[in-house]
Amino acid sequence: MEKSFNKKVLAWLAIFFAVLIWSGIGPKDRLTWALEVGPAVIGLVIMWRTRPSFALTPLLYFWILLHCIVLMVGGKYTYAEVPLFDSISEAFGWERNNYDKIGHFMQGFVPALIAREILIRKEIVNFAGWRNFLIVSVCLAFSAFYELIEWWAAELIGEDAEAFLGTQGYVWDTQSDMALALLGAICCLLALAKIHDKQLSCLSLTSA
Repeated sequence: MEKSFNKKVLAWLAIFFAVLIWSGIGPKDRLTWALEVGPAVIGLVIMWRTRPSFALTPLLYFWILLHCIVLMVGGKYTYAEVPLFDSISEAFGWERNNYDKIGHFMQGFVPALIAREILIRKEIVNFAGWRNFLIVSVCLAFSAFYELIEWWAAELIGEDAEAFLGTQGYVWDTQSDMALALLGAICCLLALAKIHDKQLSCLSLTSA
């Protein structure tokens, strides 16, 4: 069991650092890369330091890694210029590159799973209805705070922050970003609750 677990940890780290190194080679904008990749690196440090006392479920580790990859890809190309989504925009006749919307959906989806795991394992809120309400509220608050960070970055950095903001001239960018984070949080709760509960039960039996 321990060997299998260690292999999974090494595989997780190998993927994380492979994508991190790739994203750092010739990024479109070095400042944007640092701003986007920074949260992924900070998250890695937090997980590594807390793993001995609060190891997460495999499901949560998977989605955190996926979110980190989304951040790193956005950091390499900037959210407004991810090549695949340029092609998709051309195919559907969209006026903007919508990769940033994937990022904001994940910004609700993954924090919802993190919040759910903490609330359940720490037995902070036991009634499912109130717990789901709190999870969605936390995700919306986190999304709003991130929009404030973007505003502060724009004020401090000026025109150089345009690549980080990725608004592409869309007047409702902030509102749509928060709406997608809300949608992501709700989708997470609807899609992953059952499998998450099973993994939490296994985790409880293992640590007992």
